[in-house]
Amino acid sequence: MVRKEQVEMVNGLAGGKGPAKVCHVVTKDEMLGHGRMYARVILPPGSTVGWHQHRHDTEPYYILKGEADFIDNDHSVTKVHAGDVCLIKVGQFHSLENNSDSDVEFMALIYNEPGYLSDRMKYYDEG
Repeated sequence: MVRKEQVEMVNGLAGGKGPAKVCHVVTKDEMLGHGRMYARVILPPGSTVGWHQHRHDTEPYYILKGEADFIDNDHSVTKVHAGDVCLIKVGQFHSLENNSDSDVEFMALIYNEPGYLSDRMKYYDEG
């Protein structure tokens, strides 16, 4: 099967500010309980992904285009560019801010920690 990405406009992504264009590569259902998002995200200038925590999952960002400020769990700020990978461990917080004058584009993949199925909201070793 071949199809186009499914585009969704979101205002205030993860509690952030401004609009974001979320281009879903696969749907949550297509992730078969192993995660909840695989998408290309476009943040226009001034938009942010809000400060949020990942419980039972993680979300690396792969920067495709532009420049952004990645705010890590310890509140450190790192300027990221195309080719950079922003990693966050399970249970940690993070955010991303586009403080530049052009769009920032990145891939976001939210997948579960080992043993956790998000659609059942429990660990599968619990039966």
